[in-house]
Amino acid sequence: MPTIRLRLVHPRHAASLILWRQARSGAVEVLMGVRAAGHRFMPNRMVFPGGRVDLADRSAPALTELRPETRAALERRAPPRLARALAMAAARELEEETGLMLGSPHPTLDRLDYLCRAVTPRSFSLRFNARFLTAPAEAVTGTLAGSGELERLAWVTPEAARHLPVAPITACVLAEFGDWMALPPAARTARPLICLQGAGTRCPEPLPPS
Repeated sequence: MPTIRLRLVHPRHAASLILWRQARSGAVEVLMGVRAAGHRFMPNRMVFPGGRVDLADRSAPALTELRPETRAALERRAPPRLARALAMAAARELEEETGLMLGSPHPTLDRLDYLCRAVTPRSFSLRFNARFLTAPAEAVTGTLAGSGELERLAWVTPEAARHLPVAPITACVLAEFGDWMALPPAARTARPLICLQGAGTRCPEPLPPS
């Protein structure tokens, strides 16, 4: 019987931005939207604004650069130029998909915090090595009106989002965000870095090779 060999799919570098705000009720809300049905990856799922890194992200200008702790977290598993490009991709995708700008005319990268990384399992035909960044809503300007790539944009609490059509990995990221928000702001940068390898595996982020 012939051996079936699966083609190894290398994950593409990507970034998502969890934009959050505190509602009048005191509850924390995050901005999410539904990916259009025509997408190959996560169609009809509630997601955060985000996407893969473009070549232009590696040289795009910024008004301010990443804070040292955010840059160090991104550089744990990426060289410096890619680490910055991931932050630029998160800001660019936010504007393209929601109409909101993280600074103008160029992004203010110092408003970004690092949350976690997630890698699509090997069994998927389309894979991403995604970094999840966060920023408070007061850091952005503009009117909420995206390109159509994300539909039904809405502010939802992480608890409510888990009952919406989210992928299992998105539910895991929401749990990570809840743990991060529960910490005092000064303690968030000291939180151990986490990599989610599929929805069921939560691992400490390995140190870069020496």
